[in-house]
Amino acid sequence: MARNDLKGKVVLIAGGAKNLGGLLSRDFASKGAKVAIHYNSNSTKADAEKTLADITNAGGEVFLFQADLTDVKNITKLFDATIEKFGGVDIAINTVGKVLKKPFVDTTEEEYDIMSDINAKVAYFFIQEAGKKLNDNGKINTIVTSLLAAFTGYYSTYAGAKAPVEHFTRAASKEFGSRGISVTAVAPGPMDTPFFYGQESDDAVAYHKQASDLGGLTDIKDIAPLVEFLVTDGWWITGQTIFANGGYTTR
Repeated sequence: MARNDLKGKVVLIAGGAKNLGGLLSRDFASKGAKVAIHYNSNSTKADAEKTLADITNAGGEVFLFQADLTDVKNITKLFDATIEKFGGVDIAINTVGKVLKKPFVDTTEEEYDIMSDINAKVAYFFIQEAGKKLNDNGKINTIVTSLLAAFTGYYSTYAGAKAPVEHFTRAASKEFGSRGISVTAVAPGPMDTPFFYGQESDDAVAYHKQASDLGGLTDIKDIAPLVEFLVTDGWWITGQTIFANGGYTTR
């Protein structure tokens, strides 16, 4: 079977209801994959049901799973429910994240804990569960942020909590490679979605738009094909974080 043949493959997407996750869910389903879509809460339920309906109406196989993944037992339940529904998991993608833009000295302990739980803890235990449950020759991908290569303030908890995912990715690639499992991370620039605009002023938005060499914010339509490549034909790439941001920043 060709590495890029998605027909009948099972793709589990954490945060797969909307924005980049929703696009990935639709794309994989359109290529014949069976898709498990996780979403966090009732505030995302309508988006999840819309994505479900779009895929179902197009003849795809899909199911929804709602849970707060900062409770690690829910990550286990997500994988187990997917295996029960579809018989296994071939590709696991984690798009879950939370942004906080706030001065270092004003950040509370509660905010730090929340940011760490969502951006680092969920990522760690998602990769761990994938390592336990993925079929041989499976693929794992995590969405991080190009702020990992930026020298800037105000995103200490966001970039700081995403930073460990680079090492999680490297470590997992070493430990899971004997089973043919590749592990990657993708670091987009600021994406043109509601996820970005919630914490940015008009001046900051204008700055981010002009900061990329190719102009404008990152379009999810330019990130989805990269993620799809890494978990199919790009399977030989492992342990790497790929910065995809139109020249916004690099190391």
